[in-house]
Formats: sequence, C-alpha cells, structure tokens
Amino acid sequence: MTDAGRRKILGLLGLGLRGRLTVVGVQQVRDAAKRGKLKIALVASDASQNSLDKFRGLLAARAVPVIDIFSAAELGTATGREAVAVVGVTDAGLAEGIQEVVF
Repeated sequence: MTDAGRRKILGLLGLGLRGRLTVVGVQQVRDAAKRGKLKIALVASDASQNSLDKFRGLLAARAVPVIDIFSAAELGTATGREAVAVVGVTDAGLAEGIQEVVF
C-alpha cells in the first residue's frame, strides 16, 4: 500500500473517532462485534497474542473484515492515544471508504 493510502486511512479513522463512528480498544471492539454493529476492524500488526486471542475468534465468527497493515503506534496516533491494539468501525460508509483504499 502506498504512503498516501496509509495516510488517507489513518485520516479517515481520525474523522470517524471525532464523529463517534469508531470504537477503540479490545473491549469496545468486542462489545460492538457482539451487538452486530462492527463493520470492519483494524488490528495492529504488532498486537500481542493475548490481545488477539480476546477478539479474533469473535471477529471471524461475525465475518468482520480485518485489516492488519498498521502498527499499534500508527493506530494510536490516529486515535489520539499512545498505542492501540484494535480499532473498530461501526459506520458502513466509513468502512466502505477504508475498504476502497485497501482492497
């Protein structure tokens, strides 16, 4: 993926966060997936195995698309935190915009 595409996705995540169209963190992503609200998940490529075990099975069972091309630091910067293991997108339009850039 190009640097421009990466920046665009991270920018979209920032907009989604301000518009409350995303959820940040393992527990919030799990809750959104359980409620059927999660459209796509961005998982840190360097997330710990312990964190991955907490939500990977649930995302697979709910057929939630997963993108794992960003580091925890990159996801953290986009969401105003130090490091983030996972960011979930709950808005269909935002998820579609991210998928268009990635796929």
